Amino acid sequence: MPRPAARRPDQLRPLSFKRKYTGSAPGSVLVKAGRTTVLCTCCVDSKVPDFLVGKGKGWLTAEYGMLPGSTNTRKARDKGGKVDGRSVEIQRLIGRSLRAIVNLDALGERTLWIDCDVIEADGGTRTASITGAFVALVDALQSVKKDLPAGIAGVLKDSVAAVSVGIVDGEPRLDLEYVEDRDADVDMNLVMTGSGKFIEVQGTGEEATYTRAELDSLLALGTAGIEQITKAQRATLGKAWPLA
Repeated sequence: MPRPAARRPDQLRPLSFKRKYTGSAPGSVLVKAGRTTVLCTCCVDSKVPDFLVGKGKGWLTAEYGMLPGSTNTRKARDKGGKVDGRSVEIQRLIGRSLRAIVNLDALGERTLWIDCDVIEADGGTRTASITGAFVALVDALQSVKKDLPAGIAGVLKDSVAAVSVGIVDGEPRLDLEYVEDRDADVDMNLVMTGSGKFIEVQGTGEEATYTRAELDSLLALGTAGIEQITKAQRATLGKAWPLA
């Protein structure tokens, strides 16, 4: 199956960020990867969960959801506090990914709330959410930087981004869109820091197996993609980029 839009196997979908997309949240960004579109916001709460009260340490948590019109068939809203299993898995992944690069001890007793709402889904919604959430996080920290003894640079240990890779028709491909993800023999999501360290690797054979050589090729492909995404994050944040 040829790639949609005649993309090369190692080519990302067009990636864009619109910072300060909403006026209420201190950090908000509309991230687009091809047709996949996610609104990522970050709010700062002056409280922490009960298990952290009095410890001088902060917290970061995430929620993820897909709007009803984000897919070809309407997705029912979560109701009564019940969240479907896929959404729970993804929001936990987003939280873990962001906490990996945040120095919670330097945050003080406050909570960073990350919310990722999918407006349109065409594959890679979890990876786009992580990538956009980092940009929203940086902007949100600007709103409390005067209260951070070590500054924003003391809170953020690194940047974070994510991308999907997979094997489709025997070919390793970067940044799968839905029709590729649906038909992939192997599907993998990578979460990495800007300095090239792995945070999470989620890889599955879909009624198929894969070799160590194929795994290595996917990791190399994903690592190169993360490098490109990190450059795009840095360009988007410009002077607000908090890392050396």
